Amino acid sequence: MKSTKITFWISTAVIFLFFGVMPALTGHTEMAKESIKHLGYPQYFGVALNIFKIVGSLALVIPQVPKILKEWAYAGFVFDIIFATISLWAVDGFSAMLLMPVVVLAVLLVSYFSYHKLQSPQL
Repeated sequence: MKSTKITFWISTAVIFLFFGVMPALTGHTEMAKESIKHLGYPQYFGVALNIFKIVGSLALVIPQVPKILKEWAYAGFVFDIIFATISLWAVDGFSAMLLMPVVVLAVLLVSYFSYHKLQSPQL
């Protein structure tokens, strides 16, 4: 149980940093705006995406958030990663950049499954 808690909090902290802190600190920079433009999305989409990433990451780390909202946050992040991978592949083709979303997805899945392991009744 203790190792599951440690696994959950480490993986969730990485997700919080990636989806919460990074967008909050860098979402308004020219580089971020150029990335959204490069992928063919309008500027307002990047702003909305950053807001949802920050709110979703907060939902994962705040223990008082209801379980159903955490499920929606996990689902939203999976969709975000899938569509980010598709967008990168469609615009830039197959490259090493496609590895990053896969790594983030792996960390997200570790967080998700360890969360559910902690929520299940112990026998």
